[in-house]
Amino acid sequence: MIVYGKNVIKEAVFSNRPIYQLYLDDKFQDTHFMTFLKDKNIAYTRVSKGELNRLSHNALHQGIVADVKDYEYHELEDIIDETKHQRFLILDGIEDPHNLGAVMRTAEATQLDGIILSKKGQVPLNATVAKVSSGAIEHVPIILVSNINQAIMNLKKRNIWVIGTDGATDQTYHDIPLDRSLAIVLGNEGVGIRPLVKQNCDMLVKIPMYGKINSLNVSVAAALMMYATLK
Repeated sequence: MIVYGKNVIKEAVFSNRPIYQLYLDDKFQDTHFMTFLKDKNIAYTRVSKGELNRLSHNALHQGIVADVKDYEYHELEDIIDETKHQRFLILDGIEDPHNLGAVMRTAEATQLDGIILSKKGQVPLNATVAKVSSGAIEHVPIILVSNINQAIMNLKKRNIWVIGTDGATDQTYHDIPLDRSLAIVLGNEGVGIRPLVKQNCDMLVKIPMYGKINSLNVSVAAALMMYATLK
């Protein structure tokens, strides 16, 4: 797949992701980055900015585009470790790649154990997600499941509390117990968590809102919830 941006490419190199072809703008002058490529024995080809624009569909590529091995999804069973207190995020129908990329960036910063996505109604791991994640896509396990509700039931069987977000509840994120493994559910950018998913949660909490605007961007809400669940 095609990816672009300095941080994305650098993290791909650090993670030993196979890079099939790397392209630099003819006028690329970042000597530090070029030294990094040389030190890592990464070959590249100089091309025009127009060619980079074509490859990246006119994205903000920073003068560097690469064809790399696709990003892999993980199995939930391979990530759950009942000997540890783990933290997961369940995204119920997030469709905007910018939101997913931003969520992944915070997930890496807070050492989240994994992000659970449904195979349906969910943005795939693509170049935009990678770029917005600023390379965090290499470090945060993305778990793809066939059914969110079944995944929730599986988590609960493994003693992982599932916490849904709901503006109508009285409890806030300050009430979340931090003495156990947790999975935080955030819903679609427009309609929120689906009713059955909400029903299957062990607990519902809200993010306190003190202004006149009664909602947050899902990536901002996710960031607050991830930091709220740090011990």
